[in-house]
Amino acid sequence: MINLFSQSSRGCAVVALAIMMTPLASYAGVYDLSVDNVIIDTGNFKKQGIGYNGASPGPVLRFKEGEDVTIRVTNNLKETTSVHWHGLIVPYQQDGVPTISYDGIKAGETFIYNFPIKQSGTYWFHSHSGFQEPDGAYGAIVIEPKKREPFRYDRDYVVQLTDKHPDGGARIMRNLKTMPDYYNRQQQTLGDFIDDAVKNGLGATVDDRKMWGQMRMMPADIEDLQGFTPLINGKGPSQNWTGLFKPGERVRLRFINSSAMTYFDIRIPGLKMTVVSADGNNVQPVKVDELRIAVAETYDVIIQPKEDKAYTIFTASMGRSAYGRGTLAPREGMTADVPELGKRPLLTMADMGMAGMEGMEGMDHSKMDMPDMPKGNMEGMDHSKMAGMGERPDPFYAPGSGIAPKAANGGKFLSYADLKAQKPLYEYRKATREVELRLTGNMERYIWSINGKKYQDEEEIRLKYGERVRFKFVNETMMSHPMHLHGMWSILDTGAGKWNPVKHTVSVAPGTTVYMETEVDAAGQWAFHCHLPYHAAAGMFRRVVVVGGPETARLDVPQ
Repeated sequence: MINLFSQSSRGCAVVALAIMMTPLASYAGVYDLSVDNVIIDTGNFKKQGIGYNGASPGPVLRFKEGEDVTIRVTNNLKETTSVHWHGLIVPYQQDGVPTISYDGIKAGETFIYNFPIKQSGTYWFHSHSGFQEPDGAYGAIVIEPKKREPFRYDRDYVVQLTDKHPDGGARIMRNLKTMPDYYNRQQQTLGDFIDDAVKNGLGATVDDRKMWGQMRMMPADIEDLQGFTPLINGKGPSQNWTGLFKPGERVRLRFINSSAMTYFDIRIPGLKMTVVSADGNNVQPVKVDELRIAVAETYDVIIQPKEDKAYTIFTASMGRSAYGRGTLAPREGMTADVPELGKRPLLTMADMGMAGMEGMEGMDHSKMDMPDMPKGNMEGMDHSKMAGMGERPDPFYAPGSGIAPKAANGGKFLSYADLKAQKPLYEYRKATREVELRLTGNMERYIWSINGKKYQDEEEIRLKYGERVRFKFVNETMMSHPMHLHGMWSILDTGAGKWNPVKHTVSVAPGTTVYMETEVDAAGQWAFHCHLPYHAAAGMFRRVVVVGGPETARLDVPQ
């Protein structure tokens, strides 16, 4: 149980009793977390996992903007653990990343975190040790703002998503390294070939398959991991997490994607969602029918169900291999129809930045993603124009993309281009320099890298305190990568100038170029990585060192 009363209040039995009756209410003081072995029941299978305070997901930690929090984390595992406060702006020594922030928390030991709460909104926490996070070590964070919110609501629910697999994280990684398509259950079949030949012609179909074969890729390479059960707040589709409402109430849903590898497309048939916050930062409201949430992102939406009936929260994996399901209802026990999962999408050559290219037969596609080649045979390609910002349904996906978001029944699907800051966090100014980060890899060898080099083979990224850096992500792979910079905000360039949204995770689709800027205002050393843990472990990870700044923040950081 979380201890939510400070030392000064422990002598007051009345206050203590009141706090225990509201176990997760916001309260300045000391919080206790234990890291435990737990049993996770998905409704499809049970497995040994890791959780906090005896459960997975862990508790919802509720803080207030402006308070100082102390969190005592006791490790009841037999191995070292850690806790990273995802999206929170904290001193680097409190960020919870072993070898960068600290040494981790050894078995049987307690580590005391202490940091100020400088923000508000929806965030989450998770282990940054090994594969403990996909094994269940995650929980939610809700921070109440100092000032009144620019929108109103009557009820408030955390809706935390994940992809629970029967195999443990370490075993999954071994299998992917041995056979990268080990978990791909949606590969194209002979029947698909025949259907395509009838539709497109035999010659075109043979050429298409040949081209994918030369690249050593498959159009079905959308999800590295399949065979999982999607969970909503720890419950599988058959267990049906339920949130109650009264007709006419405005309900705030705080979506958090704590998955290891799965992007989810979220819709609530029969209800519009008004997006009011992205990654903890308020945005100008935008009404949508559906949204895609990348791994590690958070979105807050407001809905207003007016009828006395149940509604389904439907979370389909981007590869359409599985879905999560929950219910919003006026009363317990009510259910609503569950939509069809829909047809699986397939990558296209446009997703590889090759739409309209000539002379493809002469290219050695097998080397396109080799991490030991600076740019392989893509040297002549203008990667800055792969994603572009031209006029198309979603400017953050390549024209002709096979995985670009499409709402059911022709509705409105949220795009990054729709996100505009409610209030700019920083004064708008021109970046002082640009840093290019090519997202590279080799699916066949299951190696993932940045600029063609794995983490252990490359030097850190060095930034200077006080500068504004423009990061250019060039995705040369067939996979989407949610890139997460610790310790500092990521200002996503949507073309909105000073209204560009502020995020902590930026998703980069296959074959695209995406820009973000960062005000370098946090001295120390930080992690910067793809938030798909098997990609990060395979090498798509960097250490960022910020030089200069306040002396108190530069302890142990090489200058």
